[in-house]
Amino acid sequence: MKLKLFAGALALGCVAVSSAAYADDPNDPTMRSAAARARDKAIIRQLNLDQAAYVRQRDARQAAGWQAYKDYPAQKAAYERRMAEWRRAVRLCRAGQYEYCAR
Repeated sequence: MKLKLFAGALALGCVAVSSAAYADDPNDPTMRSAAARARDKAIIRQLNLDQAAYVRQRDARQAAGWQAYKDYPAQKAAYERRMAEWRRAVRLCRAGQYEYCAR
């Protein structure tokens, strides 16, 4: 009983004490100069550009993979047609129609 009460009080205390955290602290003394803010902005912009380039490359790789996956049935059908033609030529060659042997 006391353990449940203590755990509940601890949880309530954590909720009451917690506050919103700022990702960009407006009171940060290192960000008071315009040059520091401009440098920070440039770093963030470069990080965003790098991430955008990574996402474009990743999407291009995935698109190529999906295209190959979609093209597979047509490529397999073309292969099967070529193999059927070759098998027919082999049968005809063995049957004495020697014009099919050159294939």
